Amino acid sequence: MPIFRSRQQADLLTRLFLHPDLDYTVTALATQLGVPLTSAHRELQRLEEAELLVGRQVGRSRLLRANLSHPAATALTQLLLVTFGPQIVVGEEFGRLARVNHILIFGSWAARYQGLPGGPPGDVDVLVVGTPARNEVYVAAERAEARLDLTVNPTIRSLSRWENSDDPLVRSIRANPVVDVGSGLIDRTNTDDRTPISDETKRTA
Repeated sequence: MPIFRSRQQADLLTRLFLHPDLDYTVTALATQLGVPLTSAHRELQRLEEAELLVGRQVGRSRLLRANLSHPAATALTQLLLVTFGPQIVVGEEFGRLARVNHILIFGSWAARYQGLPGGPPGDVDVLVVGTPARNEVYVAAERAEARLDLTVNPTIRSLSRWENSDDPLVRSIRANPVVDVGSGLIDRTNTDDRTPISDETKRTA
């Protein structure tokens, strides 16, 4: 939806408002979302000045999180969930699967996310590349549906079929916009996602 200042701003807001119980640093957010550190610092500073984010100082470090007391917080969270949320939600729910090489969103949602014009997607198409247990894939889809309130359609392809251009579906997916969510997964056991911002990092940004 063309209503945010930039894609980078929308991605940062989505990460923060969909995980309101977590504190983040500029470095962690920039790394997770593939945003240049200077751009992330600039956007996050604007959002904090607008009081959409709250920051707290811990020693020499500053941590940021979504400001749920902001009058727009509830509406903004829902808007982010239905517009940019599938990338994060699909990554988290399908990221629990074993024996997976890639997780891609394709179809109309990927096309809208990549900026192609069209109506709002009515569902989310997910390609799981690997050899996961089929029942676990469908359970992951049900979890994602419950969070997004959108139908999630999973498709499984082995790595060999994904690399084989003879597969008609693979050819179609490769020829159209996709969103790779595999690189944006949160490691729930890794506390580095909340590594404090050092004064040196802030000066560099």
